[in-house]
Parts: sequence; structure tokens; C-alpha cells
Amino acid sequence: MQTFENRTVKVSIFGRKITLPRSRLLRISLGIAFVIGGLLGFLPILGFWMIPVGLLILSYDFASIRRRRRRSTLWWHRKIRRERAAKRGRTP
Repeated sequence: MQTFENRTVKVSIFGRKITLPRSRLLRISLGIAFVIGGLLGFLPILGFWMIPVGLLILSYDFASIRRRRRRSTLWWHRKIRRERAAKRGRTP
């Protein structure tokens, strides 16, 4: 039986699974680095795309960020479902 500490953490982005480091400290550091790098998105190489990726990484360790990620995921899927139903001429 695997304990929570030994499980690999995988993030799914657009259907692709990316493995995160097992170390909680390393995941938190990586997430914070992405968010800070995203805030400097006007510089070359860094970009504003780094902010959501950093928040996604942090969401696996912090419940408050995880709740917001889950809410936004549900909102997005409901929006897409409503738009598809409206295209077909039905109301959800």
C-alpha cells in the first residue's frame, strides 16, 4: 500500500499528463517560481502563461487554491456545455 508521501503527483493539462516532483517543498518552490516568473511576463522568455501553471502546481498542496481551481474547472465545463446546447438549439 502506498502512502500519500510516496505517490507521484500528475497534472493533466489539455489531455497531457505531466509528473510533478514528489517533494512537497520542491512543488511549492516550483509553483511560486512560476507565479513570480509570470508576474515578470513582460520580459523576454518569461510569460504571463506561467501564472496559471504555477497556480495549478500549487493547487496540489494548498486547499484554498485547489477549491478555486475546481470551481473554475466546473464553471468552464458548464459554460462549454451550455454553448454546445445552444448551438444545437436546445436549452440546458
